[in-house]
Amino acid sequence: MKLTPPQPDCDPHHNTIDQSAPHPNGYNALIQPLLLVFLAALLALVFAALSSEVMEGETRSFDMYLLHWAQALRVGHPGLADVMRDLSGMGSAVVLTLVIGATAGYLVLTAARATALLVLASALSGTLLVSLFKAAFGRLRPALAYADFLVPSLSFPSGHASMSAVVYLTLGALIAGTRPRLAQRAYIVTAAALMTMLVGLSRVALGVHWATDVLGGWAFGTAWAIIWLLLARRIEGPPKHPTAAPGS
Repeated sequence: MKLTPPQPDCDPHHNTIDQSAPHPNGYNALIQPLLLVFLAALLALVFAALSSEVMEGETRSFDMYLLHWAQALRVGHPGLADVMRDLSGMGSAVVLTLVIGATAGYLVLTAARATALLVLASALSGTLLVSLFKAAFGRLRPALAYADFLVPSLSFPSGHASMSAVVYLTLGALIAGTRPRLAQRAYIVTAAALMTMLVGLSRVALGVHWATDVLGGWAFGTAWAIIWLLLARRIEGPPKHPTAAPGS
């Protein structure tokens, strides 16, 4: 007698993958931009609230406390001012212009012209807005008696803190988007954030800015960087991380 081999289950509903279920990457592609939009909006609210408190004089005691503390720190550690001036230089207009120019040139060479234009536009528009904010708020800098050197321009928000956030966080995010591993991306973004923080802290330590100038600059600069990164993602699509080599 000839035996008939068992036939596979032909039920189309048995052991099939639900093709309609969203892929986990689809959730990430949706959630990440929403979280960034929320963070940018939150930082914008922080900037608005802080600027209101500054204009009403509510932050003066806090600012004066940190200003005296910074002055005492420089007196007690004479070499600290040199270190702070070097760190402050990372947020100067000359250094940031060189960084942006070199980055835009590289992006053009790699045929990422749209991203190059976005990087340039984010820096130029950020610089313009900082100048407009300074003129609108008209806040004076700390007295020269508290400062390591004289800076004649207006104070709020800190241009160094604002633009270092715009430039370094934007570049950090762009570079991180080219790396395959989460640890690598986290390291790059953390390094960019640390550079931004050091620039801002150096301005307070040198007594050339009130602490709330720097806080406002960080809030504005980070929000502005996020907005332009979202725009870049919208135009060019989400970053495509290269596949890590096995065992690397």
